[in-house]
Amino acid sequence: MPPLSADRVIEAAVEVADDIGIDAFTIRRLATALDVKPMTIYHHVANKEAIIDGMVDAVFAEIELPTTDEDWRTGMRLRAVSAREVLARHPWATPLLDSRANPGPATLRHHNTVLGCLSGAGFSFEMAGHTMALLDAFVYGFALQEAALPATSGDHMDELADDVMSQLDPEAYPHFVAFVEKRVLAGDYDFADEFTFGLDLILDALEQRL
Repeated sequence: MPPLSADRVIEAAVEVADDIGIDAFTIRRLATALDVKPMTIYHHVANKEAIIDGMVDAVFAEIELPTTDEDWRTGMRLRAVSAREVLARHPWATPLLDSRANPGPATLRHHNTVLGCLSGAGFSFEMAGHTMALLDAFVYGFALQEAALPATSGDHMDELADDVMSQLDPEAYPHFVAFVEKRVLAGDYDFADEFTFGLDLILDALEQRL
């Protein structure tokens, strides 16, 4: 086993949070995962808040960023799609991404690169701020919604829809029943398609405004 280090503490902390969630995350649980005494961790990371800062920074480091040879729309789409995938792996992180008062290097690099992509495409600072806030609200909100759903596609979605429909009076909820029958149970429904539609709608509007 490699020697304990700050990087190893953060890596293990992310894995623990992935397993049990951030609410159940404790230094004791982290120490157990690292097979060390709790106080040993503080030789490498100052406190629990510093660990969470590092965890959030590690999540930002996983999100793919636009490159200088991409147009802004391609870059923002790439970033949004990647962020959704990353947050699906680390659902505990979504409420924390913009909550830290001590952002790490990956977090700062992330925001700097996004702003550079937008400003290079002719966005004013005001419009760049609007764009980041709007896209983040959509991506983070979708990630929270997706993580909370009991099913999103495939057989699990069909089974869920069938179960819900069996308990409904079609005459009392005609529009809902019609939607489930015509959309959800029509075949190959995937909630992820709603993300693609919403993202493209936002990018279309931003392109018109620019």
